[in-house]
Amino acid sequence: MILGIGSDLANIERIAATLARFGDRFRTRVFTETEIAKAEQRADVAGTYAKRWAAKEACSKALGTGLAMGISWKDMSVTNLPTGQPVMHLTGWAAERLAAMTPPGHQAVVHVTLTDDHPWAQAFVVIEARPLA
Repeated sequence: MILGIGSDLANIERIAATLARFGDRFRTRVFTETEIAKAEQRADVAGTYAKRWAAKEACSKALGTGLAMGISWKDMSVTNLPTGQPVMHLTGWAAERLAAMTPPGHQAVVHVTLTDDHPWAQAFVVIEARPLA
């Protein structure tokens, strides 16, 4: 069963300008250390940050809250499997919200997909509840 769906479109040039203007203040406010390390080693640094920004926005929408109700940017983070597939991780209030919206007898699974085509980065998040075996 689908519990929530969210999408977001981010402008890579806007994220690049924000990085240029605010630097580490922006990075450390929004992104985890793991996300920062991944982005800084990529050829398209701003594009990598923009995709993760979009993923956080999309996830907050799928949780039904937007970036309100106590969710922190860092409560949502994206890593990649060795295959490159993105994986969304929730901690703090985002994890609490996910647990609250998951029906008894079910396990929540957060699906995320990212794409970019300069100057746009896009993310979709689907939260699924799977019955426990």
